[in-house]
Amino acid sequence: MIKTEHLSKRYDALVAVDDVSFEVQPGEVLGFLGPNGAGKTTTMRMIAGFVTPSAGRASICGHDVQTEPLRAKACLGYLPEGAPSYGEMTVRSFLEFVADVRGLTGERKKSRLDYVIGRLQLEKVLEQTIETLSKGFRRRVGLAQAIVHDPPVMILDEPTDGLDPNQKHEVRTLINEMRRDKIIVISTHILEEVDAVCSRAIVIARGRIVADDTPQGLAARSRYHNAVSMRLEEPQQLEAARAALASLPSVAEVEVVEREARLTALPRGGAAILPALAELAARQGLKLKELHLESGRLDEVFRTITA
Repeated sequence: MIKTEHLSKRYDALVAVDDVSFEVQPGEVLGFLGPNGAGKTTTMRMIAGFVTPSAGRASICGHDVQTEPLRAKACLGYLPEGAPSYGEMTVRSFLEFVADVRGLTGERKKSRLDYVIGRLQLEKVLEQTIETLSKGFRRRVGLAQAIVHDPPVMILDEPTDGLDPNQKHEVRTLINEMRRDKIIVISTHILEEVDAVCSRAIVIARGRIVADDTPQGLAARSRYHNAVSMRLEEPQQLEAARAALASLPSVAEVEVVEREARLTALPRGGAAILPALAELAARQGLKLKELHLESGRLDEVFRTITA
């Protein structure tokens, strides 16, 4: 597992990370979320052994990062923020260098290099120097070096930063494939990433953990949990529909987007209001283009708990 115990980091008067403790088990993909400056990257660097904690400890697969650094790092694949690398090296020579450093030899080295090059679609840039690559390709090379030795633990800091939508999909598919027998921690501020790949999410703000839950559990904290959104075919029905929805005892509030002829009814106390709203729409003769139930909005929960 990954385990942190009362992990803290101070820079003079600045407390970057303040008493952070959590565990991550095999098979979990943990999303580590927070606004800029919340302490996400500093925490990842302490777990990876690149920053020394001011207090507390971290361990990887039972190896203390400070007292057994080589054993801990041998279990780890790490994609740092910015994916630093040697710009003058070609992609091929860089990945071969990393494989050598990781102790890969012979057929095992060849098979792992073939896998990461093919899986991250790096064939066409193998002979380019890294400094000439686009940001997206540099990110893919960074991810390739993190997984080349097939580590049991992975820490990925903003793994899809700079990738286009197709590339993001490929990386998320790869993470979902690897999750079965690995521990994966993803530091991100992209909330769609949490929905796409994470089984658990920790939210950090001002250096402290403010939430630790499943993505579904976080979404259930939203005032939009069990909200119902409807879009009308006839915009002239908008005001009458708003008044009718607002009159229902189980509806706490109705939001209106006039340009889309859309109404969103927010439930009182998280009540299930979809049946009542569907019945009301039929009774009022509302012509609907769309009617759907919301599970909750992570962005609204994120703003609320990190404000």
